[in-house]
Amino acid sequence: MTNNGKDDAQDDLAKLQRSPQFMASWQNAQQYLLSGRPAPALASYRNLVQQFPGVSQLWAELCIAAAGELDFSLANQASQRAADLASSDASLLVTIGQQYHRLRSLDQACACFERAVAAEPSSVHARLSLAAWFERNQRREEAWQCVETCLSQHPRDERALYFKAFLLHGNDRDAEAETALRDLLGTDLRDPDVKASASHLLGVVLDALGQYPEAIDWLAKAKMQLAKMTDLPLLEQAYEKMEQARRKILAELTPQTLRRWREQAAGAQTPYPLAFLGGAPRSGTTLIEQILGANSGIIVFDEPDGFAQELLSALHPPPPARGLTLKALNALSPTARARLNGRYFKSLLRATDKKTDGKLLLDKNPSLTASLYIWLRVFSQLKVIIALRDPRDVVISCYFQNLPLTAANSNFLSPERTAKYYGDCMDVWLRMRELGGFDWIETRYEDVVANVEAEGQKVTSFLGLPWQPAQAAYHETARRKFVFAPSYNDVAKPVYNRAVGRWQHYDDTLDPLQNTLAKYCHAFGYG
Repeated sequence: MTNNGKDDAQDDLAKLQRSPQFMASWQNAQQYLLSGRPAPALASYRNLVQQFPGVSQLWAELCIAAAGELDFSLANQASQRAADLASSDASLLVTIGQQYHRLRSLDQACACFERAVAAEPSSVHARLSLAAWFERNQRREEAWQCVETCLSQHPRDERALYFKAFLLHGNDRDAEAETALRDLLGTDLRDPDVKASASHLLGVVLDALGQYPEAIDWLAKAKMQLAKMTDLPLLEQAYEKMEQARRKILAELTPQTLRRWREQAAGAQTPYPLAFLGGAPRSGTTLIEQILGANSGIIVFDEPDGFAQELLSALHPPPPARGLTLKALNALSPTARARLNGRYFKSLLRATDKKTDGKLLLDKNPSLTASLYIWLRVFSQLKVIIALRDPRDVVISCYFQNLPLTAANSNFLSPERTAKYYGDCMDVWLRMRELGGFDWIETRYEDVVANVEAEGQKVTSFLGLPWQPAQAAYHETARRKFVFAPSYNDVAKPVYNRAVGRWQHYDDTLDPLQNTLAKYCHAFGYG
């Protein structure tokens, strides 16, 4: 941007800040975004950028509103405009890069992070954001160079030291990662996020090194720190409210209900054949997704947000209502279902540039297994694949996750809540399986790692497609693409079985939970 351009941008921002009317409009637009109402927000932002076209923050927020209204062309244009205006603002460029990432415009996200580094080479935030993008995209050497450059400028920066240890672990250099983390945790860490993350990563590293009792101790320390950093009771209360509404619907559902839903949809045209891949988190869904995604007749979508944004947000009533009801689901008209159907596919397909002609679309989203009845209400011809894994292994693996805290993820702060969350999710599946009336198949993680081709053929055949040799070498494909799931590192490697029976290293932790998990071990055939 020229100096004149910068001056114009500063003038626009100053004019905006001097106008109570337009500042109020901006604040209202932001509130609309926060409350999940992109349509009125978009109308306000369109007016604001016409009045003050040099304010980069307005364009960045316009991008969010446009994406919420599924106007992805406008969202990309707004992000580009914001990035151009923010050419010297590293922090805002990082924010815009993160928005591109959410839009799954990955090349543009990387470009923004690179521009942020160029704008402010000494910015730790910019350089580590770029390093994180490289690491997720399997470009580890470039990630390492970013971190080393950062540490050469800021040798004591806590975030950079943590990320170096993270990269050491990702490169299977766990002994070095352990030393780095112990050194870091031995200092007086000022950033509580770094302290919690470093404690958690040390637990993960010690697990990889076979030091299981100390691993679980460090994990517990990390979880306690995270619990202190958030309003945990509020998150748990929000989760329980959703869970109560879900259990009420499950209790009221009957086989006749599902049959009536299917009959009501008879003759309705769906634009694409669709399959849902679910199960509890950490049950091997990403592994199955990668195997199926190597088939040329399938387009896989790795935990997209279309269902949550376009169906859950539309169907769940706002507070203080207690949640979605079966009555509301039954009342959905053909027009309403068609609208939800169309918005879902429009959102889904933004994440691919592949030709969809004749191909099956597969949405892998384990956390949405709890909403399976909603899937079946809107997509009556849906094929359902449920990944199973030893419940004890699932609970331990989930407890080892370090995820952003949401109402659902807050359950992973204790073994007891993790086991409860697993049960809540799989109770939905057990009930839906009991009701029947839809096409489904189960696949076991242990069977996949024992024989990729045999289990892969079974699931591929269920989808009505022939097995292709490339599916057996799924990890080669995974290395060449961006994987959004937390297990992105694992699926870029050939299949391994060291995670089978992992729970036995943590028998003492699981012992109080055995009665809770016994029901699911029995239901799914795990002794």
